[in-house]
Amino acid sequence: MMGNVYGLDLGTYEIKVYDKKKDKLWQEKNAIAMKNKRYIFALGDEAYRMNEKAPEDIEVIFPMKNGVIAHFDDMQYLLGSLLDRERRFSWGAEYVIAVPTDVTEVEKKAFFDLFFHSEAKARSVRIVERGLADAVGSGIDVLGEKGIFVANFGGGTTELSVLSSGGMVLNRLLKTGGEDFDNAIAGLVRHNQDFLIGRTTAERLRKEFGVFDESTGSAITVYGRDLVTGVPSQTEVSISLVRAAMKDPLEECVHAIQSMIDRTPPDVRRVILKRGICLTGGMANLKGLSTYIREITGLPVRTLEHPELSAVRGLRRIISDKSYYKRLTYSMLGEDYRWLR
Repeated sequence: MMGNVYGLDLGTYEIKVYDKKKDKLWQEKNAIAMKNKRYIFALGDEAYRMNEKAPEDIEVIFPMKNGVIAHFDDMQYLLGSLLDRERRFSWGAEYVIAVPTDVTEVEKKAFFDLFFHSEAKARSVRIVERGLADAVGSGIDVLGEKGIFVANFGGGTTELSVLSSGGMVLNRLLKTGGEDFDNAIAGLVRHNQDFLIGRTTAERLRKEFGVFDESTGSAITVYGRDLVTGVPSQTEVSISLVRAAMKDPLEECVHAIQSMIDRTPPDVRRVILKRGICLTGGMANLKGLSTYIREITGLPVRTLEHPELSAVRGLRRIISDKSYYKRLTYSMLGEDYRWLR
């Protein structure tokens, strides 16, 4: 492979990139602040910090939704601007992109086109199934292992993957992620206490309380709007209310995990029952999540340090290892994708 190579994991709220030439990983928020719905006011981390704090004429948008590109032009502009700002990308480079498996081929092609038909003038664009990249980044021998279960809990989706001998056996993309947990918390606070909080505040409650420990009487003071008086105020939100709000989305995810294990071929399932589940994605950092899943499923559960970087760490390994690169990546310009051109 000549020239530089970049690995990209495009999440709902964050972009993770591996730069081969510098052998460096970096992250940037996947956000754009628009003024009067016409002018770009801020990008990346700066735009994300304005979310729920900007004046009425500025709207913060996220080009990704439910694991796929929802606003193609915005996503292309954001990537081009962020990467040109830091002079991290060069023309004629190669791009390896982690994409969800359980999406349509047209949605996958959007990831491909994001770079192949852009000002970056990519020399080539290769696709990797995110479940495979996650497993490689978790230190698993993807090509040799006969049974792997990876659960990627992200900001907008939860992706479940069953792998064996370097291939994808089963995959399911749930449209349930950290955003849904936070909306559920904000909704229950509004319903029970007539108090309006933003998603950022709900996220803080989720991260502080988690989903499984012995605490029952804790509470946190939060700021928002009293819906009775209509004025800004503060109130206490209990741990029990937060846990109650997260119950439904948690149960949906765990039920999907159990259902996928039940549908897994016997020889692969036998290995998974022994080795357990590997948690990745930003939501995997949630306090008590691994304990909760272990208690419900009865399987061993492993969470790596910095699980949100698992996929991009996998891309680094795939780019650097010829056997992984050859077996796990593919181009959408091949004969199998002629109908998409």
